[in-house]
Amino acid sequence: MDKDQALEEMMGKLGDFGRYQCFQFILHILAAMTAGIHMLSLVTVAAVPEHRCALDGVDSWNFTEPWNSSLVRNAIPINEHGRMDSCNYYGVNRSLNECQSWVYDTKYYTSSRGIEWNLVCNKRWMGAAAQTAYMFGVVVGSVVLGRLCDKLGRKTVFLWSGVLQLAFGVAVAFTTEFYTFVAIRFLYGIFGSGSYIAGFVLTMELVGPKRRTICGVTFQIMFAIGIMLLAGWGYLLDDRFYLQILYALHAAILLPHWIVMDESPRWLWAQGRARESVAIVEKALKMNKSNQTLDTPSLVSQCKVTCAKYTDEHSAGTADLFKTPNMLKKTLIICGCWFANSVVYYGLSLNTGKLNGNPYFIMFLMGVVELPSYVIIMYYLDRVGHRALISTMMLLGGISCLVVVALPHGSTATTGVVMVGKLFISGSYSIIYKYSAELFPTVVRSSGVGLGSMCASVSGALTPLISLLDTLNPKIPTLIFGFLALLSGFSTFLLPETIGRNLPQSVEDGEKFGVGDTCFTNCGGKRLSNDSLNLPETMVPLDAEKKQ
Repeated sequence: MDKDQALEEMMGKLGDFGRYQCFQFILHILAAMTAGIHMLSLVTVAAVPEHRCALDGVDSWNFTEPWNSSLVRNAIPINEHGRMDSCNYYGVNRSLNECQSWVYDTKYYTSSRGIEWNLVCNKRWMGAAAQTAYMFGVVVGSVVLGRLCDKLGRKTVFLWSGVLQLAFGVAVAFTTEFYTFVAIRFLYGIFGSGSYIAGFVLTMELVGPKRRTICGVTFQIMFAIGIMLLAGWGYLLDDRFYLQILYALHAAILLPHWIVMDESPRWLWAQGRARESVAIVEKALKMNKSNQTLDTPSLVSQCKVTCAKYTDEHSAGTADLFKTPNMLKKTLIICGCWFANSVVYYGLSLNTGKLNGNPYFIMFLMGVVELPSYVIIMYYLDRVGHRALISTMMLLGGISCLVVVALPHGSTATTGVVMVGKLFISGSYSIIYKYSAELFPTVVRSSGVGLGSMCASVSGALTPLISLLDTLNPKIPTLIFGFLALLSGFSTFLLPETIGRNLPQSVEDGEKFGVGDTCFTNCGGKRLSNDSLNLPETMVPLDAEKKQ
């Protein structure tokens, strides 16, 4: 028995999902909830409510003229949507002048960074820059922390990310200068999703193959719950300082993990720390009340044996994803899917303030509507297949965006269709993680998923900037979101189905995997051939990112 076989046999004794895996999994998914809160915190903390020019001689520091008064309506132009122009007012002889100060509708918000710094009109870019800085922090975090996960351990990255997201989350509340605020938001972004990354890897390396789909989708559910908490706390606490502090304090629930959470036995094994790995599995067997036993001396000796099962495991890296035609095609399409899913998901989430109605309730619904899509995924994914489900959901999400463009701006129907679009795009986003992992061969699997995740982070960073295009026409951002979703949805027709297939291990297997299997040749997703793919799937630690 070689090193890999010994590991799989040892981990197999745990079963797919016993008490121990359940306990550790609950610890891991708490990081997804905090990530959801941190990621979208500016939606409430930096909200920009309805606003208009402050009129000299009409408004003062302690009095605001009612918006429907004749004085206000005669002094401010009406735009094409029947609303007051928020950036201009009539001066002498009805000349159009730019606002120098503003008054805000305080029905829903009385305190926010948007109000404090007047992030409106020619300063709108500042609000977008703050969110973009966070998302670029996520880009850096996905690369740097992903590698540190392999070098220092999943638990170490998980715990230090929790500590630092708490520290930077509190620090950003105390910042009074904009550019310092942006810099801290960038650092906040690096660690805001760090525990999520490490926690997801820990779960995938601990639970059995039959439970990886449902556990992966549960991470998405907890992210949605984080969005719902974001809205709930925003509704209850209308003070941007204390609200940001409260958001940051959610990271404190990750601190007890220092004591109760274990390192990945697979990572320890890959590092040659066999005794620690075996000790954790023995602890897990006791907690699972299993009668299985481990031969520790034999396992330790087998771990020390150099495994030469896959000779390219230590040389393959990100570059191998682009060297051959089939791998190149799959890599470009899957990266496009990551990009499109992320830009549409965050585009719809970040623009909730532009929908009519209570913004907190709308944000809460944005989280709620994700839940049915995850139920659909868990039920149909292994029945219908990845390709059919992800393409259908992306196409429906794209169509929803285009329907929104055709509806009256700010109508109730618009809000309803946006919710439907969020439902579909959330579903496709949850599939992309597992689908990517199954498309790429074992030796470059983490490199492929890491590259896709980076594309998603980059598009998330660009989303606030795309949203600024609504100054040209309010429909432009939504049109872009819709066309990107449709383009990526159609491109997935060219990808192979992975359900029921043995996954590729080597780079050569990856090139042969799925050749000729497209929706146009095999829409049912049935196996075309058994050739060259009759290799067992093994769950190797995600250490290929070291080669990126």
